Amino acid sequence: MFRNSNLKLSATARGLAAGLGLLALAGCDPNRVFEENTDFPNNSWDVQRKPAFTFAIADTAMRYDVYFDVRNASVYPFYNLYVKATLTGPAGPVGAPLLHQMLLMDPKSGEPRGSGTGDIFDHQILALPGQRFARAGNYTLTLEQFMRQDQLPGLMAVGVRVAKHQRAGKK
Repeated sequence: MFRNSNLKLSATARGLAAGLGLLALAGCDPNRVFEENTDFPNNSWDVQRKPAFTFAIADTAMRYDVYFDVRNASVYPFYNLYVKATLTGPAGPVGAPLLHQMLLMDPKSGEPRGSGTGDIFDHQILALPGQRFARAGNYTLTLEQFMRQDQLPGLMAVGVRVAKHQRAGKK
């Protein structure tokens, strides 16, 4: 799901991470339409940095699930992350920008959510379930951190995944 990071890891953790990465690459996902992630310099998301992800939609009759990918280190100081998402399509803006709250840790216990080893955790959060796109063409999803703090230390990367919609109970 993510590229390398600048955090220093032990040889065992690097080996485990490499093995998990290869395992993830080996698993082919026929439902994936698009997936891309952006790494943040110094593992910190600056409020001025607004990653944009452009993907092509060909089938307007199909529904899609849009996910946000987040990679954080245990030094991230909050249990949640607010992100403003703006979707633009071939004809301009698609609806109003949406504010999403993502829970990266349990609010009561502080236990990390997501998958990970050591102090790095990956999250894939369903943001726009069953999304329809009215026109074929390129769409751009721009993400802005909305946490009332200029720098968010411990946020290593964010990304977007677009997949063919899966009905409940089907994988």
